[in-house]
Parts: sequence; structure tokens; C-alpha cells
Amino acid sequence: MTTVESATALLNTVLAPLADLGRADAVARRITEAISLGLVTDGQQLPSENELAERLGVANGTLREALALLRDTGLIETRRGRRGGSFVRSPAEEPVGRQLARLRALGTVELRDLGDEELAVSGTAARLAAERAAPADLAARLARLIALLREAATPAERRRADTRFHIELAVAAQSSRLTRLAVRLQAELAPVLWLPAPYAPDRERLVEEHREILVAVVAGDGPGARAAAEAHTVACVRHLVRGRLRLGDD
Repeated sequence: MTTVESATALLNTVLAPLADLGRADAVARRITEAISLGLVTDGQQLPSENELAERLGVANGTLREALALLRDTGLIETRRGRRGGSFVRSPAEEPVGRQLARLRALGTVELRDLGDEELAVSGTAARLAAERAAPADLAARLARLIALLREAATPAERRRADTRFHIELAVAAQSSRLTRLAVRLQAELAPVLWLPAPYAPDRERLVEEHREILVAVVAGDGPGARAAAEAHTVACVRHLVRGRLRLGDD
């Protein structure tokens, strides 16, 4: 699977039919997740209204209401005419104050609760990926994402590489429900994990933890992959809790 094919598969997963049909806010949230995870980037045109509505399994009117919500938040703009449509407006970097406000809004109990869910999802995804995925194909994609994480110049680029790694694992687990859970959790956790210094995580440590997951998955070691993914999650949640406590002292 090429990089383009992989990105398309992830976007198709994020824009899969909704269970809570008819809710414009749910549609808006799903598209927002695709933007925040870097699956659609600044200036990129969204699929047509008819195509988006069909993908998400909602009525065109519901989709138009969701797009209006996204326009109100400034995430998209709609242009008229032959070359018109809805285009993403996502800044390269979110203002630091807004990022810190997100973390401050989360209590330590809520962070640990999110961590518990991430522990279950990431551990299971890694184990199933080790047992079900084609090792050579998956190894190349995950190794590239690890390299992108190491080389990324900005927090936003690091966030995209990190989240893509975890979602690729869930896709490799061959479970659409697990993948949707991974997407939602990454959309919640990644923006408060990849903050600028002094709140930034130790990137080299996370790169090494990703490598440990990759080695176990490629070796077909399900229990080892699960253990590595769970250890990585625990480290990330501890970092978030320390950051939240530090904010409380500011």
C-alpha cells in the first residue's frame, strides 16, 4: 500500500457512516477529526456535498448544517462558482494559549480515564496488528511515520506523525470499530500531548517506544506488541498528568 493509498484508507475510515444518524454536530465532529489528524490539510477541498453525505450516511440537509457549523468555527470556507466547494482552513499551528486551555480544561481524573480507554484500544490494536497484518507492508509504513516523527520541525507535524502511527496500527488490526475508537481518542489526546516546550513530551523517548511497538508487530509477537503499546500509553498519560498539575500551579 502506497502512502497516498494509506492516507485515503484512513480518511475513508474517519468518514465512515455514522451511527448517530441525523445529527449535524456528529457530522461536524467527524470532519473536524479528519482535519485535526492531518488527513485533510489547509487549503484542501473536501469531497462534494453529495459524496460526503453518502459516505457518512446522512441526508444532504444534515451535511449542509454541519458544514455551516464548521464555517462558524473557521475550519472551512465555502466558495461559489465552477471551481467552488468547501475548503479546509487549518492553521499550521494552533495558538499556544488555546492549546494550554485545552489541557487546563481536563482534570487529572478525566486524563486518567482517557488513558484507561487508550490503554485498552492501543494495546488491543497492536496485538491484533501483530497477528493479522502483512509484516513487510506494515513495517514500511510505520517505519516511515517513525522517521517523520523524529524529523518533524513543529508540534503540529509531530502530532500528525504520532497520530497516524497509532491509527495505522488500528487499521492493521482489521477492525473498523477499533479504528474509529482510535481516531476519536487520538483526536482528543494528541492536541494536549504535543504542546510546545516546556510542556512538550520527550520526542526521542516516544520515537524509541514506537520502534519497540514496530519490532514486536513485525515479529508477529502479539503479547509483546500489546505490552509495548500499553507501556507507551502509560508514559504519555503520566506526561499529560504532570503537565496538567504544572498548569494548576501557574
